[in-house]
Amino acid sequence: MKILFVADVSISKPTSGSERVLFEQTTLLRKRGHHVHTLTRRLPAHTASQEVIQGVTEWRYDINQGNSLSFIRSILVNCRKLFEFLQSKFSYDCLNFHQPFSALGVIRSPASTQVKKVYTCHSLSFEEFRSRNPRPENTIRGVSYFLSIQARKFIEKKVLNGCDRIAVLSRFTRERLGNAYKIPSGKMVVIPGGVDLQRFSPAVDKIEIRRHLSIPEERMILLTVRDLEPRMGLENLIYAFKEVIKELPDTYLVLGGHGPLKNKLISLSHKLGVENHIRFIGFIPEEDLPDYYRMADIFILPTVELEGFGLITLEALASGIPVLGTPVGGTVEILSKLDLKYLFKDTKPESMASLIIETCRQFKDNPRLWQDVSAQCRAFTEANYSWERNIDSTEELFEIS
Repeated sequence: MKILFVADVSISKPTSGSERVLFEQTTLLRKRGHHVHTLTRRLPAHTASQEVIQGVTEWRYDINQGNSLSFIRSILVNCRKLFEFLQSKFSYDCLNFHQPFSALGVIRSPASTQVKKVYTCHSLSFEEFRSRNPRPENTIRGVSYFLSIQARKFIEKKVLNGCDRIAVLSRFTRERLGNAYKIPSGKMVVIPGGVDLQRFSPAVDKIEIRRHLSIPEERMILLTVRDLEPRMGLENLIYAFKEVIKELPDTYLVLGGHGPLKNKLISLSHKLGVENHIRFIGFIPEEDLPDYYRMADIFILPTVELEGFGLITLEALASGIPVLGTPVGGTVEILSKLDLKYLFKDTKPESMASLIIETCRQFKDNPRLWQDVSAQCRAFTEANYSWERNIDSTEELFEIS
């Protein structure tokens, strides 16, 4: 098949979950012999308007970010123009949209009318915007905020209605899409994300990895890797951690990620007197991420809202690291399939502290138990969440849509 993936993100240096899904699907479909291109915006980090990445050609159009109107207009004009050039040259069999803005530029073109169209929904655009941008108190800015949300809803709905099928990574996202846009359930199919089982694997020598990363060698290490944003629940985790170290003072939290809450979270750790038990790593480069998983004893996922799926949960489990997560979004679907005991009762610090303390004590009292759980986590991901399984379902969807 000749497939064009249309996105608002790039596969050149995947770090976010949506970039990772796009990268894995495009490159693995290319390896299966399909003719695969991506169409996206030209981002500041891009030095060229075209790049070949593991056999996948990424085409990029220019955008004007002077204001909201110029931004939308540049998408409608430049994205559409580039798509029509590509369609005339390659005559794609299937278009797969991964975010709504570039998709709008393509779907408004008459050249897309007779081509199969599939939308892969990672999250709802207006919900992501609302989560990342608190409502302004200023009235004029509040109006602009409201209009931004409505514009995202309009664009996303138009694109979704113009597609033949919609793929979602979780039942959680399917339900939210249905509620927000009244999409028939029969139009949507759940295709869970995957994990690179070779890249993320259990440690051969955990102590040596900790030594290399300057992590305390003999302590119970908790790890979380998140964007430092409100929906990630990191403040709740730090409050919970204060209670954890009262009971288990040799516990140590490694917190990786960057974002607008960085200084606030560091200040909170000092306020609560836990700063000597927490290491703020900052952004973890992709090449170092597997070792951070491997050196940990437990991964903590404290999300408070909009966890559409949770590739990071799979990466930890594939590394043989048990995950304790809040009962939010796709996390419930993954961890309940493994064992309900790994889900916190709710998102409150008290619930998190209680289960963390209980789990740490079990592992400290019975080291063999941790080894058994680690093997269970690895076997679970191998059986359920390889990227190959995801690609099998995606390939079938493209062929029958």
